[in-house]
Amino acid sequence: MGNTVSCCVSPSGSPKIPRQTERLEDYQISTDISDDTGPYLQHISDREVPDDLAVESNPSDHARASTIFLSKSQTDVRDKRKSNHINHVSPGLLSKKYSSCSTIFIDDSTVSQPNLKSTIKCVTLAIYYHIKNRDSDRSLDIFDEKKHPLSREHVPDDYSRTDPEHKLIYRFVRTLFSAAQLTAECAIVTLVYLERLLTYAEMDICPCNWKRIVLGAILLASKVWDDQAVWNVDYCQILKDITVEDMNEMERHFLELLQFNINVPASVYAKYYFDLRSLADDNNLSFPLEPLSNERAQKLEAISRLCEDKYKDLSRAAMRRSFSADNLVGIRRSNAVLS
Repeated sequence: MGNTVSCCVSPSGSPKIPRQTERLEDYQISTDISDDTGPYLQHISDREVPDDLAVESNPSDHARASTIFLSKSQTDVRDKRKSNHINHVSPGLLSKKYSSCSTIFIDDSTVSQPNLKSTIKCVTLAIYYHIKNRDSDRSLDIFDEKKHPLSREHVPDDYSRTDPEHKLIYRFVRTLFSAAQLTAECAIVTLVYLERLLTYAEMDICPCNWKRIVLGAILLASKVWDDQAVWNVDYCQILKDITVEDMNEMERHFLELLQFNINVPASVYAKYYFDLRSLADDNNLSFPLEPLSNERAQKLEAISRLCEDKYKDLSRAAMRRSFSADNLVGIRRSNAVLS
């Protein structure tokens, strides 16, 4: 699949379901009919806002903007630190591993190969803070679990007033990732799409819609990121009571609300990864540390030598280009003198 996004995967195609034009009219793609060229579809660059506004409002698009989940978690983090200071408690210090002269502990998670379990924990913790510290309850009917249930179980009457615990969110996401065999990188992209949806659509993730919003973000991230994407009908095998038609309709609305902007720059991905690491440190969610073995040390040394050789080759190539430019200038000057 690669970077190709497929919305409708039902063998018979997605049936036509009435659209909520009154709720989504602000997110439709505008077109302009020209006299001589026919319909014109607005390019995505034409819909970008100025840099000063974009950096402030779209952290999922710009590396310089702060992630929303990290800012929403700071209130709780400050309260925890204040409570620990008053009670003279140092949580998590005794459970951490530290390197010594005889043993070196290294983190197995990197920005290019994150640890799956720890990354899912951090992503679901970010979603938890989004729900807990939300500003309001703005939502859309397509994501309402009461109107579009994911199972046949009765939805409680207070479903929109009870915030889910982190464990509940983690189990829901872990089940999807385990059954669909998704990667840790896909979890990070899921969080990027989720915050992009909340920013673009000016809505909130709350108890009544968090499951369908998370499902839609995972569905889209798995298709964009993974080479072998999971089809909509495959998710219906995981969530037994949801229909392919409902999945197709939700995915279509998700894409429209994102203005079909599914690009995730490397700088934005890296920002979300390191902010998730910061979130883990603030909440004592340690990434797994393993003792440095001889085999791992040799691999690290080989990688270091490879990077060093590449850097030397790049330096030599730059020097050759510089010499060539100097020689060209010298030749031109000589020709000017002779003429």
